[in-house]
Amino acid sequence: MEYTVQKLSQLAGISTRTLRYYDEIGILKPARINSSGYRIYGQTEINQLQQILFYRELGVSLETIKDLVTSPSFDGAKALREHRQKLLEKREQLDVLIANVDKTIALSEGRITMTDKEKFKGFKQKLVSNNEAQYGKEIRENYGDETVDRSNQKVLGMSQEQYEEVTRLEAEVLQTLQDAFKTDDPTSELAQKAADLHRQWLCYYWDSYTKEAHAGVAQMYVDDERFTAYYDAKQPGIAAFLRDAVLVYTGIKE
Repeated sequence: MEYTVQKLSQLAGISTRTLRYYDEIGILKPARINSSGYRIYGQTEINQLQQILFYRELGVSLETIKDLVTSPSFDGAKALREHRQKLLEKREQLDVLIANVDKTIALSEGRITMTDKEKFKGFKQKLVSNNEAQYGKEIRENYGDETVDRSNQKVLGMSQEQYEEVTRLEAEVLQTLQDAFKTDDPTSELAQKAADLHRQWLCYYWDSYTKEAHAGVAQMYVDDERFTAYYDAKQPGIAAFLRDAVLVYTGIKE
């Protein structure tokens, strides 16, 4: 069966503008243009759009999705299995959060007691699940399943105080980076403070710290557009500035 832009937008629940944009950036081209000038999509394009929407649901950038789905080695069946696993992880995360809300309601009504650890369980699970969904594949390839699993368990085992501290540290790292960036000097005292705060933040997730691993992570922030987008959200260039500051901090040369 074939679809026009209008019909496909209704079928997929997205706007016609989105489909036209996907065509413009080369992520989803129509099968053909008919004699009236309308874009026509066939089954191959339907399947590709489904993959694109799966990836978007998981928070993957359009540029990365384009690289994936247009690659000659792209395996649709394998991608679907990976999507399924990620969705199961997302469902598990939601189940934990729902259970946490239910317990909190019961607590407020005086029907149960709830430990501080239980109150924060859902949020810690959400943090782990989100990291896995967005960066898990790359991090596991770089550091191995065992290292990542240990890190995840460390997060899930955080006390309320530790969870609050790592959340505060993350915000302080970003603010200090923005202030240091204005100096345009990664060797400055403020930039080196940002690098040290970043080390402290990492140590809440890592079993052990090494300068080499710290420098490697900072470089990944520049190499991977998703990390770059996170750090550069308010000020373009922050990710590269952090990398440079960390290289100075660790004494690791590029």
